[in-house]
Amino acid sequence: MNLKGLILSGGTGSRLRPITHTSAKQLVPVANKPVLFYGIESLRDAGITDIGIIVGDTAAEIEAAVGDGSRWGVKITYIPQEAPLGLAHAVITAEDYLGDSSFVMYLGDNLLRDGISDLVEKFVKNGPDALILLQEVPNPEAYGVAEVKDGQVVQLVEKPTEPKSNLALVGIYMFTPAIHECTNAIKPSSRGELEITDAIQCLIDRGKRVEPHVVNGWWKDTGKLEDMLEANRLILDALDTDIRGDVEDSEIHGRVVIEDGAKVSGCTIRGPVIIGERTVVHDCYIGPYTSVYSDCEIRNSEIEHSIILEQSQVLDLRGRMEGSLIGKNVRIVRLDQKPKAYRFMVGDNSWIGIV
Repeated sequence: MNLKGLILSGGTGSRLRPITHTSAKQLVPVANKPVLFYGIESLRDAGITDIGIIVGDTAAEIEAAVGDGSRWGVKITYIPQEAPLGLAHAVITAEDYLGDSSFVMYLGDNLLRDGISDLVEKFVKNGPDALILLQEVPNPEAYGVAEVKDGQVVQLVEKPTEPKSNLALVGIYMFTPAIHECTNAIKPSSRGELEITDAIQCLIDRGKRVEPHVVNGWWKDTGKLEDMLEANRLILDALDTDIRGDVEDSEIHGRVVIEDGAKVSGCTIRGPVIIGERTVVHDCYIGPYTSVYSDCEIRNSEIEHSIILEQSQVLDLRGRMEGSLIGKNVRIVRLDQKPKAYRFMVGDNSWIGIV
């Protein structure tokens, strides 16, 4: 069976503002790699080399970052979506591209630890009309929820007030072309979107076979700050030490990656930590679960459990920064001016905690 991939990368990223006012949420890095790249690699590792990416307002930025896919050995096709009108609408938008191929649909801001190679193999071998990934969650009312009987999905409900199970839909789906009749048959939900849960329920109602697969390893939807930091932690936990940059008069503990051109001096680095290319870190403590992207400058500061994007500066902090996501080209600096006062230039939907 020749499968195609369909990555959804057209959402607005409202829960990660202000970072996503100027950057696609799928390009925010986790462990110094854009989230979207993990999805492309998962599809490639499962043998899928023909990948369509649904894009919206951030299309130019995504195309600039991803290119034609040749660096991964895949072929990328960009598919514009007029507006984020639901996952089933994205399938309709991609119908001409998908043709009569079965396909894997992958939400571009999702991370799945164990990849999808085994699941693609199961889908091809068992030949269901759809295979959906599920995971037990403590708050199923916040997700699409599946009810399973005798190894088959019998009902799907989007964000139910009284969930019949704790099995939530993970943002990865596998479909045969049978899904197209159903995406074109459903009506918009109360929130004005064409829901993929309704389309899959349509398959079930028409007697099609929808198989579940419960994910045992971790899965993260990186749409919120706390999930982004948690995904960063989980991926950094699998780091192998790799020091390619310059290190002087510093203590390195645990698993630490220091990329080409980075300079670390007079520091204590306690891993897992990754420090990006051409970043300068001087007289600092960098604590566990911290990712500092490329071309940053960190001096006389303490940071842990944080993500710092490219070309940012953190200078002369007297306290410790933790649990933070710092955007591109940000400057955080202590001023010696008198009278002493806090000075901020802060964008929409930001938040600042002061100790």
